[in-house]
Amino acid sequence: MSTYHEDFAKSEPVEILRARISDAVTRPWTIMEVCGLHTHTILEYGIDHLLPPSVQVLHGPGCAICITPLAIIDRAFAIALKPDVIFCVYGELLRVPGTRCDLLDTKAAGADVRVVYSPMDCIQIAQENPNNKVVFFAVGCDNSVPENALSVKKAVELGLTNYSILSSQAHTPPICSAVLARQEAKVHGLLGPGDGCSIIGYKDFEAISREFSMPVVVTGLEPLDVLEGLYRCILQLESGKHSVENQYTRAVTKSGCAESLSLIQEIFQPADFEWRRIGAIRSSGYQLKPKFQSFNAWGAFEVEEHPVRESPVCISDQIMFGLKKPSDCSAFGKSCSPQHPIGATMVSAEGTCALYHKFRWTEPEHQESG
Repeated sequence: MSTYHEDFAKSEPVEILRARISDAVTRPWTIMEVCGLHTHTILEYGIDHLLPPSVQVLHGPGCAICITPLAIIDRAFAIALKPDVIFCVYGELLRVPGTRCDLLDTKAAGADVRVVYSPMDCIQIAQENPNNKVVFFAVGCDNSVPENALSVKKAVELGLTNYSILSSQAHTPPICSAVLARQEAKVHGLLGPGDGCSIIGYKDFEAISREFSMPVVVTGLEPLDVLEGLYRCILQLESGKHSVENQYTRAVTKSGCAESLSLIQEIFQPADFEWRRIGAIRSSGYQLKPKFQSFNAWGAFEVEEHPVRESPVCISDQIMFGLKKPSDCSAFGKSCSPQHPIGATMVSAEGTCALYHKFRWTEPEHQESG
């Protein structure tokens, strides 16, 4: 770790939490997080290093880009190559590979691919280019859905007919249930995604806590948040309790953000969602309501379908279920790297494999508390 991170590990709040965790733990526990930002924080700051050896942290399917199916990515690239299309994406999607190429290759082949910072940027582009079809590739989880909904609402208000979205938007609680239902995944506690819960609240996680008799701690994104979230989860486990606890009170409420939820419900409805390397999960995504289908890029363009074949050596599905670590994969850091990703969890900077490649190469050794 860098000096900065060493300073974090030696800071008084961290030392206090480490001591409390060490005093509380009497048996082995496995806790899973399902947020790419949590994965990043844990690995960058070595938070799992700070825990007693009997506490293991697993990384679930938390990165929205990683779980976007290859078939959707291929469709996106095919749409981008259509005449008169302006294809808008976040910059982190430029290097995500499809079956044959990535968006930079597509741009080099003549596509008008533009990086935006918000879907609202696409509205301005659509206004300025009335003779073009502006498509936004809406990849994200619960926290990004309100701004996508707002862009559609604004397009309706402006009477725009040349704007549409290609939606790959995931709803997190159902995939958490699917992961925990796997008998092989011996998970005792769950860190709830603070960013997503800031929008949807944590009521859905109460059902998960009851179903699996498991503590769920909705946790913030800062390193001290994550360490405190783990501590709170361990306290519940040690006491035999299981409920939803909100560590991230400065941003999350039980019922979520009423304005954002109202906007989502106005524009979108629940839909089955295909998670890459995992399969379809019921009601784990969002789709446009029938009255807004004119803004749906799925049906607006005819594209040639090509067979999709994932790498047979990739174990990203097992990694997302918490059954394996990146270091268990024979391709990790060899044929599969951030520069040449062959699997779902390596394609994004927030993917578990990409983060392991950046911050560590092997299973971390725990440091003794104290």
